[in-house]
Amino acid sequence: MTAQHTNDPLHGITLETILNRLVDYYDWDELGQLININCFNDNPSVKSSLKFLRRTP
Repeated sequence: MTAQHTNDPLHGITLETILNRLVDYYDWDELGQLININCFNDNPSVKSSLKFLRRTP
């Protein structure tokens, strides 16, 4: 059986990893200015942001 490879560059990267990289690069303040959602502006945390992002389509 051969393994199928996908052209998706985000394959295998979790939402938490993406969020942590964004926070490391931009910090919460700048991320909140770039993406105006409350989970980045009002008492931001990885846990609350993941909860919001997973529930929002």
